[in-house]
Amino acid sequence: MNTQLYNPFEVLQRQIREAARILNLDDATTEFLLWPQRELKVTFPVRLSDGGVRVFHGYRIHYNTARGPAKGGIRFHPDETVDTIRALAGWMVWKTALIDLPLGGAKGGVICNPRLLTENDLEAIARAYVRATFQFLGPDKDVPAPDVYTNPQTMAWMMDEYESLLQTHQPGVFTDKPQQIGGTEGRRDATARGGIFAVREACKQYGVNPHGRFAIQGFGNAGQRAALLHADVLGGGKLVAVCDSKGGIYNEHGLDPDALVTYKLKTGSVVGFPNAQPIPRDAVLELDVDVLYPAALENAINADNAHNIKAKIVCELANGPTTPEADSILYTRGIHVIPDILASAGGVTVSYFEMVQNKSMYFWDEKTVHERLKEKITKAYQTMIEAMEEKKVHPRLAAMVVAVARVAQACKLRGWV
Repeated sequence: MNTQLYNPFEVLQRQIREAARILNLDDATTEFLLWPQRELKVTFPVRLSDGGVRVFHGYRIHYNTARGPAKGGIRFHPDETVDTIRALAGWMVWKTALIDLPLGGAKGGVICNPRLLTENDLEAIARAYVRATFQFLGPDKDVPAPDVYTNPQTMAWMMDEYESLLQTHQPGVFTDKPQQIGGTEGRRDATARGGIFAVREACKQYGVNPHGRFAIQGFGNAGQRAALLHADVLGGGKLVAVCDSKGGIYNEHGLDPDALVTYKLKTGSVVGFPNAQPIPRDAVLELDVDVLYPAALENAINADNAHNIKAKIVCELANGPTTPEADSILYTRGIHVIPDILASAGGVTVSYFEMVQNKSMYFWDEKTVHERLKEKITKAYQTMIEAMEEKKVHPRLAAMVVAVARVAQACKLRGWV
């Protein structure tokens, strides 16, 4: 099987159909949930720092706004496609619904290669994108955040451009901003922290040792934060293996997370880390550990390797790291998967907290943010477990059943279907 053939939007639609079947949704509601409500394709010219003008293409997609304003990231990526944006926008809908946030889901992107652009070029593209999508955006309409190859600085530029067009302060129109201009405490590590809160509940639910061995596939922002936070949040734990795009490393006696993150930031890779054994990148997935964090690419766990997974708990910090076939295999084998729409929901949850703080002009301390994040993730996890037990389905389908039911109900209450 070639896992690269998976179209993420087709995977999303398959998940929706399965949840709709279990919920006995009518045909009209199901069909409505299978497609984005609004799609904007934009083309805009930008004068770059070399003096030349280049034309860029971008998207902003509102998948569903029945429960509230659209919420979702903006990515700058050379291989962006409309189906990827559609799928990610859809997963944002289910993510916000599962966590029970009063938000819908969106996603956006610009087709470009940030590695070949200067800082001034990136600012020019960010501002041009806001001008092109301005009518789609607003604190009560659509609130973007960073995604792949964008960051808080990108959001600062975009917020400034939006406010310049509107001629008024609207800090709540973008989230994950620098704290000096309306960002919130606790956002930097929110995705990983939320995932680890879910792992804590899973350890309780299934009798897994929270202080055992763990491994991380992918060592970008989420993977690094998971390495640093796992033992702190759970009260213990031994990191034994990590990989990034260049290779993997292993030490059965444990890797020092702080030293490893420092080494990665300095050298650009985990490869060559002192006192660690080199291993193939994909081997990290198949190690005998208590918790595995897939935090890299989609389709990493698939029908080809699912039978070799030995972790007791798989916490998906990446989007779509497990294929539908692998979900069934892992469930049958008794391996508990915390699906991405729950495991990586910490980011959007704290982004929602930022929206609330921007509206009230009152900011919380970091402890308050962490406590409220823990409360949201814990409640969503227990709701998913209840759906698993009631419907006798695997965790991803249980999470989808909860989320799809909530969105469908909102659509019906509004009289849309």
